[in-house]
Amino acid sequence: MPIEIVCKIKFAEEDAKPKEKEAGDEQSLLGAARGAAAPRDLATFASTSTLHGLGRACGPGPHGLRRTLWALALLTSLAAFLYQAAGLARGYLTRPHLVAMDPAAPAPVAGFPAVTLCNINRFRHSALSDADIFHLANLTGLPPKDRDGHRAAGLRYPEPDMVDILNRTGHQLADMLKSCNFSGHHCSASNFSVVYTRYGKCYTFNADPQSSLPSRAGGMGSGLEIMLDIQQEEYLPIWRETNETSFEAGIRVQIHSQEEPPYIHQLGFGVSPGFQTFVSCQEQRLTYLPQPWGNCRAESGLREPELQGYSAYSVSACRLRCEKEAVLQRCHCRMVHMPGNETICPPNIYIECADHTLGLTWAAIHSFFHPSIHPFIPLQMVAAWAGAGDSLGGGAEGPCFCPTPCNLTRYGKEISMVRIPNRGSARYLARKYNRNETYIRENFLVLDVFFEALTSEAMEQRAAYGLSALLGDLGGQMGLFIGASILTLLEILDYIYEVSWDRLKRVWRRPKTPLRTSTGGISTLGLQELKEQSPCPSRGCAEGGGASGLLPNHHHPPGPRGGLFEDFAC
Repeated sequence: MPIEIVCKIKFAEEDAKPKEKEAGDEQSLLGAARGAAAPRDLATFASTSTLHGLGRACGPGPHGLRRTLWALALLTSLAAFLYQAAGLARGYLTRPHLVAMDPAAPAPVAGFPAVTLCNINRFRHSALSDADIFHLANLTGLPPKDRDGHRAAGLRYPEPDMVDILNRTGHQLADMLKSCNFSGHHCSASNFSVVYTRYGKCYTFNADPQSSLPSRAGGMGSGLEIMLDIQQEEYLPIWRETNETSFEAGIRVQIHSQEEPPYIHQLGFGVSPGFQTFVSCQEQRLTYLPQPWGNCRAESGLREPELQGYSAYSVSACRLRCEKEAVLQRCHCRMVHMPGNETICPPNIYIECADHTLGLTWAAIHSFFHPSIHPFIPLQMVAAWAGAGDSLGGGAEGPCFCPTPCNLTRYGKEISMVRIPNRGSARYLARKYNRNETYIRENFLVLDVFFEALTSEAMEQRAAYGLSALLGDLGGQMGLFIGASILTLLEILDYIYEVSWDRLKRVWRRPKTPLRTSTGGISTLGLQELKEQSPCPSRGCAEGGGASGLLPNHHHPPGPRGGLFEDFAC
């Protein structure tokens, strides 16, 4: 039967150590033990985590069917939450927006818009000379007035000036305007400004943005009321058709803000002779969202350079600039109604250059009716109107894409009309203007533009799903499926950091093999070990031969006294 002998080993040097040092060593060891505490295991973390179900699925305890069901429920809830969170993130990244329409409070005074009008006939036939007809042959298709035609001497006409031709041969407002009233006050042709458009010489009422006329009341009689004679006897006869040939009679009108140049060939409406046309307006203030929700142009001016010839950016000004760039590239000149200081195209190639801008008109419609500008118009209708935009003038990504300003003013219109003159007034007007009744019915019209009310509509694009809504929905889904919060996520991240940092420290700081030192404590020795270490392995050793028994009470190794000695108490 083996025998074990337990011995207590003490060292003399330990007795000499002060007690204060022992207490300090104990405190340092305790502090080191606290600083190098091992990280919590998963079961301990799960039992203290605020994540619902984690303690029942991964906490301490035996593994069984109940814990498996809890783990399955936790994973299912986590998968459902991740699915809902992915859907919410996709919805947020689409940047949805909505349009809010709010009626503004009535204002005591409202700024009256600018009203531009053009006679559909561009040149008065009586004002054209033989030289004008010769130069405008490609544009008007007219034969020479002289029966003999243009003689050889007539070929030496001076170089034409298109501005002079339009200004001299266009319809003069002083001849067309028969009466004018604004808010009960008389007005005249001097209250109109000359502007050139695709229809030639046109006129704009209330064009100066620095001195805009106010409107102090709504309804008929509180706006602009004019009577015009369109002078049909001055319309050009049609001998052959060209792209500029017009079969209509009347005027073209556009109502716009003072900062926006007229784009009347695309955005204007027609007024027919023989009718009084009522145009009820309402101011609309539109606000659109910049990127990433919309495509509007911010007022900072960083995205779009300053437009030459215009004080402010507008879609119409941008379209005119694009047309000018296209004409300059093709004809190395510009048309009269285009801004800039470049050379004006001569009449003989005027129609060719004008035809080159027809492809851009579809892109203009595409730009003006872009969903980011007018979100109420269906996209299918926009595509039908602007089907040729990409191939002819460039689409939304082309060089002629004109983003809408983030803030602009439009004027909604409701148009109605009645026939004039009646039987009682036809004779009076014929005597007053020295015309017959037939002429009055075929040439006279009345245009009445007024505010329906001194209120404005504010249409504003707003973000339909913002960051706060996304965080609220994510928090609701987290609470519903896994019962978590932001602090719960921080708990999980803290545990992951704790485990990862402990493993990294173990890799970086591998412990060295400690050196064996003599310390006080309990030593267990086997009998066989003692026999091997004994100088007398057999019991037949003589007394005084270095050992008097199996285990001596004291053993003094050779050497000087006062050194390290061992005290065996067995």
